[in-house]
Order: sequence, then structure tokens, then C-alpha cells
Amino acid sequence: MQTQSRAASGRQVELLERAYAYVLQHGLTSLSLRPLAQAIGSSPRVLLFLFGSKEGLVQALLARARTAELEFLNQTPPSGSVEDFASVVRGVWQWLVDKQHRRMLALWLETYAQSLVEPSGPCADFARKTVDDWLELLAARQPASLRRSRAGATERALALAVLRGALLDLLATGDEERTTAAVEAHLNRLPSR
Repeated sequence: MQTQSRAASGRQVELLERAYAYVLQHGLTSLSLRPLAQAIGSSPRVLLFLFGSKEGLVQALLARARTAELEFLNQTPPSGSVEDFASVVRGVWQWLVDKQHRRMLALWLETYAQSLVEPSGPCADFARKTVDDWLELLAARQPASLRRSRAGATERALALAVLRGALLDLLATGDEERTTAAVEAHLNRLPSR
């Protein structure tokens, strides 16, 4: 694929950003090069030249989406106590519930599902990588002694499951109050140490 064998050009970066904005609005599942190219001021031929193939473009878009997710994760401060862990989970939830992130989160969900349905397709490993990213964030926010224990791994997995489940429900219903109450109920049950 051309995008991996050479550095990205300014035009490639510009078109990737425009394409990312487009898929945030229209989704990725039924992405067609012709309407995309027209919407972002390019042509299918240019997109194929810059990204190697439609699959190469989709992979570049997924990498762009993951970059946005990792930027958020890296802004979350490290923890040192149970209270900090709960604060981090609460902060993550507040970011997830923010309406300005809904389109990106809908794209994340679409891609997550697609990676499970088509494990060898362009979205391959997206779900697994996303789980690893979030578990790594949560691990870094636990006290060191807990981080290395089975109880710590279980606590991280449960926090991620609660966040992901509440997010799916929020995206489906828009019910911020109920989903936030569910996240808070989980956080109130964290053991004190």
C-alpha cells in the first residue's frame, strides 16, 4: 500500500481530514469513493493514488479515529488511589456523554462492530485494539499494587464493561440521566481501600 511506503503528503493529510469529517457525518459502512471524493473536493482516482485502495483509505480513516481516541486517553491524568480511579472513570464517562462526541462515538461503534463481523476486513483488530487501549488507560490509573493483581484486572474489566454498555445504551436512546445514574451506581460500589 502506498500510504505505508512513503511519508504522507500535505494533500494526503488534507484529504484524510476531510474524509474523516465526512465519515463522522455519513458513517463508514456504505462508504463509496465517488460521493466521498465529490464531497471532499477530490476524485476517486486521486484517493486511490494517495491511499492505494479503498481499503487503504478505510485503514487510514480508522487510524485517524484511533488517534483522536488516544489523544483523549493521554489527557487523562494518572491515578494513585481508589478515589482517583473512580474520578478517572467518571471523567471518561463525562467525555463520552458530551454531545459533541456523539458522531465520533457512533463511528467508533460502527467500526467496532464491523471488526467483529469481518475479522479479516479493513477494520480487522479495531475492537481488540480499542479494548487494549482502554484497559491500559484504566490500569495506569489504578494504584500500583492493585494494577498488578487479579482484583485490579477484574476491576478494570468491569469498569470498561460498564462504560461500554452505558455508551451503547446512550447512543441508542440518548438517555443521559439514566445511563449516568448507572455509571455512578457502579462507581459507588467500588471497594474502599
